[in-house]
Amino acid sequence: MTSSMTAFARVESQQDWGSLVWEIRSVNHRYLEPHFRLPESLREIEPALREQLRKNLYRGKVECSLKLQLNEISQTININSSLLKQLNQACDKVKAEFSDTGKVNPLAVLNWPGVLEADEADFSVIREKALQSFREAMIQLTDTRKREGAELQQFIFQRLDSVGENVREVQKRMPDVLAWQRQRINQRLEDAKVELEANRLEQEMVMVAQKCDVEEELDRLNAHSTEVRRVLEQSKGAIGRRLDFLMQELNREANTLASKSIDADVTRHSVNLKVLIEQMREQIQNIE
Repeated sequence: MTSSMTAFARVESQQDWGSLVWEIRSVNHRYLEPHFRLPESLREIEPALREQLRKNLYRGKVECSLKLQLNEISQTININSSLLKQLNQACDKVKAEFSDTGKVNPLAVLNWPGVLEADEADFSVIREKALQSFREAMIQLTDTRKREGAELQQFIFQRLDSVGENVREVQKRMPDVLAWQRQRINQRLEDAKVELEANRLEQEMVMVAQKCDVEEELDRLNAHSTEVRRVLEQSKGAIGRRLDFLMQELNREANTLASKSIDADVTRHSVNLKVLIEQMREQIQNIE
């Protein structure tokens, strides 16, 4: 199924201990590039989050933000008594060496790394809930990407239909173009009052036909269009880069068609083709 790389998901979870809010934004990118903004108390779950994200997404720049709000009653604070005792002994040694050290500031002691400890049991519950909420947000995000991808697919199908119409119009037009060119050569010869053998005229016409022969380009336009449809309908996973390559091939054939054109209608259809291909290429930049 076709997926877009542009989407947004938000999941909020209210619990007895507080609330969790996940916000995930994804935009188009050549590769998968995840960024996480997590509270320091939940930083250790980042590897599990990255693994979960890689299982669901193939491409895109993905920004994942988690906001944690704890209730006052759930914020149990423990003091590391052993570390506090060591700090007190260190302060006593400093006071013994210097007489003017002054009193120890309790707040400064509490700010020492490791003195204050959060209740580990409570955070194990919070970590599990954060992982669960992230999975819910990923489901929401992938569903949104698939819905937008389905719309992009229909947009491309419509443009492919128009590509086919322009190709058929050129195919129908080519016999008249060659007939017109034959008549034009005959008229020039008559105006110049030059007589040529019949086989010489045919040779001239063969050369003209070779120069303006676009059958190969039209066949390739049809073949590439068919392949684009097949990729959109049957391929799984990341298909955006393959589609982008096919757009380059389509554009190459449309340019060649325009360069070989000796007829205003064929030129107009080749311009139409290039416009349609560019429209598809712009949308394919958003496909995963």
